[in-house]
Amino acid sequence: MTKRVSRRLQALLEKVEDREYDPLDALSLLKETATAKFPEAAEAHIRLGIDPKYTDQQLRTTVVLPKGTGQEVRVAVIARGEKVTEASNAGADLVGSEELIEEIQKGMMNFDKLIATPDVMPQVAKLGKLLGPRGLMPSPKGGTVTFDLASAIAEFKAGKLEFRADRTGIVHVMFGKASFSPEDLLVNLKALQETIDRNRPSGAKGRYWRTMYVSATMGPSIKVDITALRDLKAEAA
Repeated sequence: MTKRVSRRLQALLEKVEDREYDPLDALSLLKETATAKFPEAAEAHIRLGIDPKYTDQQLRTTVVLPKGTGQEVRVAVIARGEKVTEASNAGADLVGSEELIEEIQKGMMNFDKLIATPDVMPQVAKLGKLLGPRGLMPSPKGGTVTFDLASAIAEFKAGKLEFRADRTGIVHVMFGKASFSPEDLLVNLKALQETIDRNRPSGAKGRYWRTMYVSATMGPSIKVDITALRDLKAEAA
């Protein structure tokens, strides 16, 4: 069965040429093609030269987006003792110990990010089947298992994102809102590119960057000139 393309999307597709765009031009076009009836996110889809079935070719890390995500991030913290008070004072939206674990087991998912202190991880582990598929399971690599709760809460609320390459070696990540200026989107995209370069897996051989596309949530894909993006100075971006 042939999938029908809406007239809106067909009109947008006609605006996008089959070529690599200069990064700033690509982001300006992304904004132009964000015509849905809701505030769209700006998304990046990056194919890397890695095979994540091998442990030395996996990519999972975090990026701090200098211009933020454009979203209000609800942070929950599972901790014990004085760390509960610390998390609450640091601005966590939900804080608790065993009682919060029980609420989550019953289906309460009123948060976007879950942080846990290392000492409660044996108890949090029982939530793996619930949290794992949603990408909410705390992990040291993701910066969500830590005793430094104040810093972690502040970073995630300010625009820190966790991301990973999927099993085909593609990174899908939101790097702002389509309502941001092209210049602010470029600052965030540059931060994402630098983070991916810094965290290149040790087993990645040959050409690391394959393709990068950006799009609004409901918009067409726009191919970005990766070399031009990597050549940009962070300050210039």
